[in-house]
Amino acid sequence: MRVAVTGGLVVDGTGTDPRPATVLVEEDRITALLPPGEVPSGAGVIDATGNIVAPGFVDLHSHADFSLDTSPAAESQLAQGVTTLVAGNCGWSPFPVTDLDTLRAGTAFLGSEHAWSWTDLAGFAAPLEPAVNLALQVGHCTLRIAAMGGAQRPPTPDELRRMQDLLRAAADQGAVGFSTGLIYAPGAYAAPEEVAALVATAAECGLLYSTHIRNEGAGLLGALDEAITAARAGGARLEVSHLKAVGQANHGLVHAALDRLDRADDVDLGWDAYPYTATSTTLTTRLPTWALAGGTLLDRLADPVERERIADALRADSLLSADSVVIASLPPGRYEDSRGLSLADIARDDGVDAAEIVLRILESHEAAVSVVNHAMHEDDVTTVLEHPKTAIASDGWIMDATGPGHPHPRNFGTFPRVLGHYARDRAVLTLPEAIRRMTGLPASRLGFTDRGVIKPGAIADLVVLNPDEIADRSTYDDPWQLSVGVTHVLVAGRTALADGVPTGRRAGRVIA
Repeated sequence: MRVAVTGGLVVDGTGTDPRPATVLVEEDRITALLPPGEVPSGAGVIDATGNIVAPGFVDLHSHADFSLDTSPAAESQLAQGVTTLVAGNCGWSPFPVTDLDTLRAGTAFLGSEHAWSWTDLAGFAAPLEPAVNLALQVGHCTLRIAAMGGAQRPPTPDELRRMQDLLRAAADQGAVGFSTGLIYAPGAYAAPEEVAALVATAAECGLLYSTHIRNEGAGLLGALDEAITAARAGGARLEVSHLKAVGQANHGLVHAALDRLDRADDVDLGWDAYPYTATSTTLTTRLPTWALAGGTLLDRLADPVERERIADALRADSLLSADSVVIASLPPGRYEDSRGLSLADIARDDGVDAAEIVLRILESHEAAVSVVNHAMHEDDVTTVLEHPKTAIASDGWIMDATGPGHPHPRNFGTFPRVLGHYARDRAVLTLPEAIRRMTGLPASRLGFTDRGVIKPGAIADLVVLNPDEIADRSTYDDPWQLSVGVTHVLVAGRTALADGVPTGRRAGRVIA
């Protein structure tokens, strides 16, 4: 099978200027860059006249491992031009599985509909037939649950060795990275020494170390120091996930954070960011970490003494920000009509304070509640995006075009928002530089040499987009809107999106 993508300007993922050329694809590879207009005899044609031809976008920070198996068409991703999703982030992966109940409870906020019919990476990956590629990391929270459940204590030497053995096994089965989520229980219970030992094991296996650091607010710089120290000691490649400063009192702290990262020039490190001023996570992150120890939160909420203790801790937390925290999704229950409302709105309707409403929502919905938190400043977002080492990533997991709830717009618009709003409209980045941040740069962080660039021999993951029309349409109030401006997407040389419409072809695979 031969296809010629012709008539467009090629932006090759390296940051160089656009140039007219025909991209020749044979089977799953790019075989040549031909002079403009040249089409070999017998080749099919994709007319890219007036458009940009770019490498398929590589989303370095996704949670698609909790959704792609049940939503393999990945319509929200194809509409953005995403061809590779890197999952297993923030310390959570759907493998290895030894304590299924605890793992399911810990990841319930991701809305997974997994069959949970596997125990390891190989078993998870085997049945997947997605429209886009998936690269898998193994998560620290999941490893900890597998070795010691939800216990709030240091691991014994045997338990630490068990985590290391499971990490090595995942690497042997094709994992590309190891991640931590140090704000999530049980990962938050780990001392720096535990994390450092696992980071060193990951480095021995050649894995990237991705981290949702321990604090993204007032403790941002100290948390970055912890991550840098662990990577330096273990000889690991470090990726700081979704770099930001959360909370009004901490706005502007990203300048010092970037300086801290720049000065760590003896560590192979990078970071990623999404182009929005709101975060999205589980409502349980508002609680003190001790409340989640052992996976017994609902039992604690049923105990009047423990419930009041948790409520008191919430009332003492100046970062609760009830006006800024909005319900995104939750299972059926008492507050299921409150999606899209803030904690302050719901508390006002119930005639209680914010601490009480948090506990009511959690106990009424199996503690499986995700939220959107409007906690960042636009100037900080722009500052991080301007830095040449910032990769673009979504931190999303919604694969479908329609569905329930009020998920974060980053699921539907991350990459077009950068290309449209930040590059074309605001000139924060040039178009070639913006494309480099979502292609060549993230691919290089993973050590991929045949993805993220347009060159002979590379995998034919390609995107054709209209630079004047590319735009995100998803909003906080109306999130279920696909992006516009991407006309064609090729995954391994097969057309997954044609004239803006999914073809149903599923040429994606799990890549290592």
